[in-house]
Amino acid sequence: VEAVDSPEPQRTLRGNVVLNGVGLLSGRNTGIILSPLGINEGIVFQTLDGQTIRGHITSLENFPQTVSLKIFSANSTTLDSGRQQVRTVEHLMAVLSMYGITNVLIKVDDEVPNIDGSAKDFCDLILQAGIEEQRAFTRVAVIRQKLGVGSEERHEKHLYAEPFEGFEISMRVDYPPPIGEQILTFNPEKESFAKEIAPARSFNTFENIEIAQKLGKVGGGYLHSHIIMYEGKVINTELRYPDEFVRHKILDLIGDLYLLGFSIRGRITANMTSHSYNQALVERL
Repeated sequence: VEAVDSPEPQRTLRGNVVLNGVGLLSGRNTGIILSPLGINEGIVFQTLDGQTIRGHITSLENFPQTVSLKIFSANSTTLDSGRQQVRTVEHLMAVLSMYGITNVLIKVDDEVPNIDGSAKDFCDLILQAGIEEQRAFTRVAVIRQKLGVGSEERHEKHLYAEPFEGFEISMRVDYPPPIGEQILTFNPEKESFAKEIAPARSFNTFENIEIAQKLGKVGGGYLHSHIIMYEGKVINTELRYPDEFVRHKILDLIGDLYLLGFSIRGRITANMTSHSYNQALVERL
């Protein structure tokens, strides 16, 4: 992987914008304020007590662990300063990535609001703020040689990056009904992120949510912001796409990849992976 100069300008927001909602894990009301930042400032989260946490892989909650020791169990992405944390950043990070926002301040109380489990509202928020091109260029991470995590067998979880002119993600999932096998390739130069990926929502089974709530690991936010499945059927909503599940996995992956601090020039191939594999790949990169 090589970081090279890019002709793309750095970008920030034109003004301040606010979004309120419910935290996925806490179930409490929460919100964010997005504000412009100067050149080379990066993606910066700021908690209510003034602590700042970079939107970067080195701020990841479990970053000090090596890939080989990593327990692949995370169901969201949490940044941690050692004294404060910001949870569920992945959907917002995906939108910042796809809109080319390189410098922004995000004021938040512990958890980014989850709204409906998709990134649609964050897209609307960026358009509301407006995008300001800055007088400095970005750098891009160019994949020179294939690298990845996991075992590259069809029935094994794996995730790898390889050289490609542009950026593309191919994702495969295969879960019990009603999901089954779903395969999708997304290229932002050919398809609209805002129309094809951002509206895809999180999903889980009723049994998993019930267990997590009894253990106190999630709040009521789960019930209103997930596609919930029970006995092989979706029980609480109509799907936005027949393959909404694989689209949401791509959304999460885009958000986690942006923790690298650069856009990526390369092709990403994913099989049955989730946040912890995404994070492990970014650590490798």
